Amino acid sequence: MTRLLHFGSGPATLPLEVLEEAREALLELPGEGLGVLELPHRGPGYERIHGEAEAAVRRLLGADDAWAVLFLQGGASLQFALVPMNLGPDGDVAVTGTWTQKALEEARRLGGGARAAADTGATNFDRLPDALDLRPGASYLHVASNETIHGVQWPELPASAAPLVVDASSDILARPLDLARAGVVFAGAQKNLGAAGVTLVLVRRALLERAPATLPAILSWRAHAAAGSALNTPPVFAVFVLGLMLRWTERQGGVAALAARNAARAARLYAALDARPDVYAVHARPGARSTVNVPFRLATPALEAAFLEGAAREGLLGLAGHRSVGGVRASLYNAMPDDGVARLIAWVEAFAAEARAAGAPAPQPPAPAAGARA
Repeated sequence: MTRLLHFGSGPATLPLEVLEEAREALLELPGEGLGVLELPHRGPGYERIHGEAEAAVRRLLGADDAWAVLFLQGGASLQFALVPMNLGPDGDVAVTGTWTQKALEEARRLGGGARAAADTGATNFDRLPDALDLRPGASYLHVASNETIHGVQWPELPASAAPLVVDASSDILARPLDLARAGVVFAGAQKNLGAAGVTLVLVRRALLERAPATLPAILSWRAHAAAGSALNTPPVFAVFVLGLMLRWTERQGGVAALAARNAARAARLYAALDARPDVYAVHARPGARSTVNVPFRLATPALEAAFLEGAAREGLLGLAGHRSVGGVRASLYNAMPDDGVARLIAWVEAFAAEARAAGAPAPQPPAPAAGARA
């Protein structure tokens, strides 16, 4: 078996040992006499899987009993609607990229007074806002801790009098998360938590009471919490793989150890790109750069295509930028081996030498909009 290196933004690469554990469980989960896909979701086998996964979430994130831990379906995109449905319609959103832009659009579809507390779209989402325009009495403040498409990451979560809602889909468990500042945290599983199909949602129990009594149960965090995330049939296999990934994360030394490793690897890749400004232009400004998603451009689409084709020949896959923006993007999630990052950096260096020898043009980043922060 030859496994290639996958730098896609999600579903992302998984550790081989986790895949092997999942493969064995498909045929028979130890002690059950059934494969994990066949387990009754209200039987003791799944209850044990669910309980162990929840306990591991609490250990890794430091979530005490003040938090409800939910395993839901619908992806992070469903949470864009559930946030205003459960917390109230007058939310503030810090728009720092595509996903917070979509969250604001979804909240506005529901009526109410959802608004942008900041919007860095004028400079193509290459930075964080200097300040947030927060309203007294806002239902919540929604932020994405990391924007996968534009590679912008909050170094620390902003302070807010309103409940802080954190979309942590792409950097959950990749660095410490300050739960003391947050009221709601959600994350799709398919980047650092395992397989697509389950979304981790943490809600402070005090906020569960905000859900209107008229809200359909399937859309109510309070109803899901009361039912132990089994209001409907849970995604059994996805929760099982999530549990495997959580145990793998603990074996790596936990969140702090992975955060240090991730920061060091990203720094090496950024350094390799920044050292070759005649070939590469990193999208995000220093100070806002993500440690898990690194988007960059070359001067022409033809050069980017040549970079990607050569990378594929080197066994480096999934490097194309999001379809909405193009370019190149390397996602360095927890399960990416160090050797994978080293091989990517070697290709960045080798391609730059080829481009220079061929007299390729240098990239020209777009100029900041008038009045934008320098």
